[in-house]
Amino acid sequence: MAGKLLIVHGGGPTAVINCSLYGTVTEAVRSGRVDGVYAANGGMGGLLREDFIRLDTLPESTLAALLTTPGSAIGTSRDAMEAPEYARAAEVIGKNGFDFLLCNGGNGTMDTCGKIYEACRGAGTPVLVAGIPKTVDNDLAVTDHAPGFASAARYIAGVTREICADVRGLPIHVSVIEAMGRNAGWITAAAALARQDGDIGPDLIYLPERDFDEAAFLRDVERLWARGKGVVAVVSEGLHGPGGKPLVPPIFQTGRSTYFGDISAHLAQLVIRELGIKARSEKPGLMNRSSISWRSPVDCREAEEAGRAAVQAVLSGQTGVMPAIRRLSSEPYETELFLAPIREVMLTERTMPAEYINEAGNGVTEAYCAWLRPLLGEPLPVMANLRGGC
Repeated sequence: MAGKLLIVHGGGPTAVINCSLYGTVTEAVRSGRVDGVYAANGGMGGLLREDFIRLDTLPESTLAALLTTPGSAIGTSRDAMEAPEYARAAEVIGKNGFDFLLCNGGNGTMDTCGKIYEACRGAGTPVLVAGIPKTVDNDLAVTDHAPGFASAARYIAGVTREICADVRGLPIHVSVIEAMGRNAGWITAAAALARQDGDIGPDLIYLPERDFDEAAFLRDVERLWARGKGVVAVVSEGLHGPGGKPLVPPIFQTGRSTYFGDISAHLAQLVIRELGIKARSEKPGLMNRSSISWRSPVDCREAEEAGRAAVQAVLSGQTGVMPAIRRLSSEPYETELFLAPIREVMLTERTMPAEYINEAGNGVTEAYCAWLRPLLGEPLPVMANLRGGC
């Protein structure tokens, strides 16, 4: 079977989303069974506007540059899709003669992918549809982990180690680092891998899977401050109190997208106000998902493989599926890809299991660290400490 293939990016980009794009385009060309590879320019909005970019005719040097480019080279979006938009998407796909549709994204995008699949079936549009997993939050169901996460995890582990070394050298303040993660603490928890031989690393880690207690936080900080080594706490942007009430009201909300207030700044000010200790906040923000310098080589490889697997799936007649990762072993690290039904992924959020969070709720367990360690690739740079027990 031969035909035209359309690729759509959705939601927040990652450091490796373009690796999936590279894998998709090169696999489609290699197959010799695709008449043209196109991308929706700017996500779902581009699809609805019939604004497409031809990809299979690009020079190899341009395609190769995708492997070292963060963000989305074809553009992505958070366009709201309702029944009229799904019907329009089916109409555009049929009108332009697309035989294959690949949607690369996270929870919302997989939901959109599944609904476009249903809309096309309802309209009698003969298109084969597959998702390509992508999310820094690692909250996609079914898959062991999602492409995009490992690079965000390596970033937060690496910069946390650097900040910890800074605080250890000049221990005059409490540093509160804010990591991405609305409802799932996978990225924040990755800061635990900043620890080095018990000598350096974050002192406290707080995840959105547990209600946050400000009084307990202040007690933790005061206890650790008494050592005279400074304190580093890593917190999720989605921290909340009892009943899910945000510690800091969101500054903007639209649809599923929530722009949180600065949790790190709030907690730093709380330390200053209640404990009289100098404190500062750090919020990497977009750097957490876009850094190429901290990107995981494992993540790059798996992102590309996921793109290739999606092409292979639709070319073999599979539809309504998403390539997912099944872990076979952590030591040595070994995985395999399998095809999961899109309906099992659509808007099903996967949060940190209880066995990965310590009893006090201010750190993670070794079980989580063992699960994460092989995803980061090569070891983080070693930090010297010439002051002994200081």
